[in-house]
Amino acid sequence: MSSSPTSGDLNVLRTLHRIHRQLGDLKERRGRGPKQVLAGEAAVKHREEELAKLRDQAKETRKGADQKQLQLRGNEEKIKDLKRKLNMAASNREYQILKEQIAADEMANSVLEDEIIELLEQVDGFQPTIAEAEVNLATMRANAAKIQAKADEQYPLIQADIDRLEGELLKCEEDLPETVRAVYRRLARSKGEDALAAVTDGCCGGCNQQVPINLEAEIRMAHPVFCKTCGRMLYLPE
Repeated sequence: MSSSPTSGDLNVLRTLHRIHRQLGDLKERRGRGPKQVLAGEAAVKHREEELAKLRDQAKETRKGADQKQLQLRGNEEKIKDLKRKLNMAASNREYQILKEQIAADEMANSVLEDEIIELLEQVDGFQPTIAEAEVNLATMRANAAKIQAKADEQYPLIQADIDRLEGELLKCEEDLPETVRAVYRRLARSKGEDALAAVTDGCCGGCNQQVPINLEAEIRMAHPVFCKTCGRMLYLPE
């Protein structure tokens, strides 16, 4: 191939830019799938942690109620023992001391009973919250599975399109003159689709800065021209 640019050669830049844009869109779609999968997995994990926390809270509340019930039963046995001793008191003073102790323990038991009822009500209150959390988790898992299945289905299709376009890109690059191809490839490696820009209404399509008329004339003469602001290789649209 001749190394001197021709109008036909530089018109290839339009095709190259179109392919780069298509590749950019496809690669973004390819990357979107795994991101959505990760987001779904993170949402499931968050729901799992919330459910585990609720279950732990319910378990600890139940444990607290059980401990107080044991304490209550122990106090009731203690009161029975004190009442037996009351009936066997050897003096009025001993009788009075035992009676006061029994009254104090019965008062403590009354407080314990109220605390136990409150804790058991809290345990009951956890049940609908846990049930709702379980439903939400099941829904979240189902959604995550759908996202994974869709990503698995789309990935090979998107990758096939990327492979096809990358092949077209290589073939199209060969249509550039060597001098232009070398510069273009250097830009494409670092900027991708941003390596190129069309001149529209006298402005660079990449940065919207004015392109001098003399540079537009250079483009029409099929010379490689670059935006002085953003460095993109410029071409004229059809």
